[in-house]
Amino acid sequence: MSDCAGRETSFSAPPRRIVTSNAAALELLLRLGAGDQVAGTGFPPGEGALPGALGVRAGDVKVLSRGVIPKEKLLGSGADLYIDSFASMGGMGGAGDAPAAAEFAAAGIKHVYLKSTACAAARKEPLTDLSAVERDITSLGAVTGHRDTAEEIVRGMRTKVAAVRKAVGGVPLRERPSYFFFDYDAGTKQPMAVCDRQVAHAVITLAGGRNVFGDCEGSFKPVGWEDVVAKDPDWIQLGVRNRGSAAADEKAFDEARAWLERNPATKGLRAVKAGRFLRIRSEATTIAGVSNADTVVRIAQRLYPDRLRPDRLRPDRPRPDGPRPDRLRADRPGPDRLRLDRLRPDRPDRPRPVRSREVRRP
Repeated sequence: MSDCAGRETSFSAPPRRIVTSNAAALELLLRLGAGDQVAGTGFPPGEGALPGALGVRAGDVKVLSRGVIPKEKLLGSGADLYIDSFASMGGMGGAGDAPAAAEFAAAGIKHVYLKSTACAAARKEPLTDLSAVERDITSLGAVTGHRDTAEEIVRGMRTKVAAVRKAVGGVPLRERPSYFFFDYDAGTKQPMAVCDRQVAHAVITLAGGRNVFGDCEGSFKPVGWEDVVAKDPDWIQLGVRNRGSAAADEKAFDEARAWLERNPATKGLRAVKAGRFLRIRSEATTIAGVSNADTVVRIAQRLYPDRLRPDRLRPDRPRPDGPRPDRLRADRPGPDRLRLDRLRPDRPDRPRPVRSREVRRP
């Protein structure tokens, strides 16, 4: 694996004590099946943030900090690998007294990045797909000894995104609804724009939206409310970071919406007047992870309800190509010439006999 400057870190064996900077990196390791190799995390996932057994496993991971892991605690954690999601993200932990490369080396800790998020500001071109996220996943899979699982996860993400692309990919850019990511936790005095190198820009673009600040270069950029008013978005995502429970998250979403509805500068926005808000946590949009593909689906379903009805697009098993599943036998993929209503259950390979009234006598 390499860092944002291209410096490579090599591994002769899978790491045994991994520390993650936040919940997104932790979730990746748990989904890869590397949970037993995790020694601790910062920014832990809140209650209900991860589904089922995944959430239970996350709850068993030692929390080294509710925010950025302090330098002394990280260096003294006994870790042999630290996965960093932040680097260039000053507002999310890149700023502060982070260990230097020599200090990591002295502590026996290898330091790697989720480059799709951490190195966004150094990217040369706009980010319009999830290929960088997929590379992070496959790299972590190889390093931790779970290459096959990583490839399976990537295939699943591609299937979801392909289904959305098929549904909305033909919509011309000028006809796409404009979309503003409102980073409520970055503060309300001056909004923080998502620019074209940030993974959120790719998520919005893949979902068929038009990022209102997609013309700014880099990761994030402070703008003014007058800039947001000038853009007058069709939709606003209430970007709220994990509060520790579903109830706390909902309260924060309510607060973000109420602020937009009360603020004199924003209450007249098209999206605010129409109540077109999306309640999707920031981490699933702005930080690289498996959930990025799910966020693409969630946004697209709101922006294009007629094209992506929930009963026609199953996020877990979308079918971007091929015949309709209700026209195929489950065990016999192929053309739909063998209709189920023409086959007898006890003799599936033979069509029904012709009814007597359909036979013409000479």
